[in-house]
Amino acid sequence: MTVAAIDCGTNSVRLLIADVDDAGVLHERDRVMRIVRLGEGIDRTGEFSAAALERLFTALDEYEGLLRAHDVTRTRFVATSASRDARNRDVFIDGVRSRIGVEPEVIPGTEEAALSFVGAVRGLPEATVAAPILVVDIGGGSTEFVLGADRPQAAVSVNVGCVRMTERHLAGDPPTAEQVRAARADIRAAIAEAARQVPFGDVRTLVGVAGSVTTVAAMALDLPEYDASILHGSVISRSQVADATLRLTAMSRAERASLGYMHPGRVDVIAGGAMVLDEVMAAVGADEVVVSETDILDGIVYSIVT
Repeated sequence: MTVAAIDCGTNSVRLLIADVDDAGVLHERDRVMRIVRLGEGIDRTGEFSAAALERLFTALDEYEGLLRAHDVTRTRFVATSASRDARNRDVFIDGVRSRIGVEPEVIPGTEEAALSFVGAVRGLPEATVAAPILVVDIGGGSTEFVLGADRPQAAVSVNVGCVRMTERHLAGDPPTAEQVRAARADIRAAIAEAARQVPFGDVRTLVGVAGSVTTVAAMALDLPEYDASILHGSVISRSQVADATLRLTAMSRAERASLGYMHPGRVDVIAGGAMVLDEVMAAVGADEVVVSETDILDGIVYSIVT
């Protein structure tokens, strides 16, 4: 069966088309990401902007063609942080439905966390992840924490992410020391809230997913360009993450844009995402993070076929 998963977040909209065999193994056909910045300004206005919706709908017109080309039989469209926050999400829902013929699901953060956990853990070699595992998914508007072994046992979503922190605090180019301190204080408060619901003291393996994590890992490994095959399953130390975070927050946007592994859509928000990862590792007491290129998209695919 050929199925498709669409993950619509605050910063990007992503598509995974895959075949799933009788044993439940996922065979990827196509994986696409478009940075649409759907959540641009939503922390301030509480609504999607017309420009942000237009960027999303343009990407969905492209995705609709891919769904037809691959003869997809089932599609699940999941919307996360920005879509939970927007007062005018009916415009968003109607636009999605009219373009790809699928009802978008605006899911709660706990379900988002569970899907991320399944996608991340099932995609990693068993030897790299000793349970209990904490999967941290750093998005544009929110960060999900989910703890478990073969399945999720505790999960929480908090409203800190790379876009939200950038828009709230990191106006400078590069950010000032005061702006960085304000962002870190916001992040620490949110992580403390998460720690009240997810027992960080039980964690044996920290797994990080999504673009902020993989980009920090690419910097830590000094890659000349982005290479998912190298990044997936890589293990990055706490000191490497701290060093990359300091470097990213000290760089101008132009300097970040010149990095070979930096996606253009992450240039202005990566410092905020790096700070989230840095503060998570400090709060958990993790000496290292395992990087996963499989994530909520893969979890959505598994949810379709199980």
